[in-house]
Amino acid sequence: MTNIELAAGVYWVGAIDWNLRDFHGYTTSRGATYNAYLIVEGKIALVDTVKHGFADDMLDRIKEIIDPAKIDYVISNHVEMDHSGSLSKIMRIVPNAQVICTEKGKEGLIRHFGGNWNYRTVKTGDELKLGKKTLFFLSTPMMHWPDNMMTYLKEDKILLSNDGFGQHLASSFRFDENVCSLMGYECDTVMDEAAKYYANILMPFGSIIVKKIEEVQKLGVEIKMIAPSHGMIWKDPGKIINAYLRWGKGETKQKVLVIYDTMWNSTETMAKEIVKGAADSGVEVTLFNIRKTDWSEIVKEVLEAKAIVIGSPTLNNGMFPTVGGFLTYLMGLRPKNKIWATFGSYGWGGGGVKAVNEKLKSTGYEPVESIEVNFRSDEQDLLKCYALGEKIASMVKSS
Repeated sequence: MTNIELAAGVYWVGAIDWNLRDFHGYTTSRGATYNAYLIVEGKIALVDTVKHGFADDMLDRIKEIIDPAKIDYVISNHVEMDHSGSLSKIMRIVPNAQVICTEKGKEGLIRHFGGNWNYRTVKTGDELKLGKKTLFFLSTPMMHWPDNMMTYLKEDKILLSNDGFGQHLASSFRFDENVCSLMGYECDTVMDEAAKYYANILMPFGSIIVKKIEEVQKLGVEIKMIAPSHGMIWKDPGKIINAYLRWGKGETKQKVLVIYDTMWNSTETMAKEIVKGAADSGVEVTLFNIRKTDWSEIVKEVLEAKAIVIGSPTLNNGMFPTVGGFLTYLMGLRPKNKIWATFGSYGWGGGGVKAVNEKLKSTGYEPVESIEVNFRSDEQDLLKCYALGEKIASMVKSS
């Protein structure tokens, strides 16, 4: 592969994982990349490494530029193994290089690798001069681990943002503007994957992210390019920064999601009638069967939806197991500013809808209405479901 240069002396030396389809439970249908960056100046710095098993890909790219043994600094923006998995291999090549990370990063790296390395810990505002280039460090705890930080190249105005602003997307291209160029039509694949990434990984930390972006803006840090640790490099950083601000603040669209599972189609019949009531009221509405759509794709849609309606049949006086699993996943992400409602069906004994309500309430969410039907819905039951759809649509429009 031809050397990929972000700016003079700043290179992408990462790896492409074409076959990754699962990232700790998050479905990655388009693969992933592990982005590492090499800065060649008076001194040489490697910013992050790659997942274990891809070290040779990274080293081959570095060797096209310099002898890896000449690296003076290894910057570890984040301890997690998709970033630091090849760190010990690099350190065997450059045992005297200085490892630069946060204090929490040092603790984590020692726990993972036990390396007796030459550490230097940094915080927001600390700098490292490489020669004509200066690295400025930004501590970003809980984006999405306590150890996270970002590295900013002052002269080139490039933010090496680690997990912030990333996407799981494998491509032979490296920059966001190129991804659809061979298709011959407009698309927003990169933003689609960025939304999915944010929703499934960073959503719980929205308030922290907003404060950190505002802090960086107050520092007067000008950003011309964002180079994350996964996916495409942003040549239009304002696009993704503005999206993060919207998502972090919990801004939503006039959109309703009806999410359900069903045993003998009774709950599904209810779901479709709720969808009809909402759609006839003039709002966007989408129906998801939990067993037929990847949870990570549903969560991406939750990010900007205003109302979430959850449906479950009853099994053993409780909610259906798939609904319970999905709610555990979703509640852990703590979506903001949503209207909630619930529905479901049962045979000889109820309990499914009650269990869903209890799960929502335990996370601080109060359903505005619940409907539970015995066996199959009759005409009156379906009218109630349709009315629920109308009610939710009205609340969405007025919010």
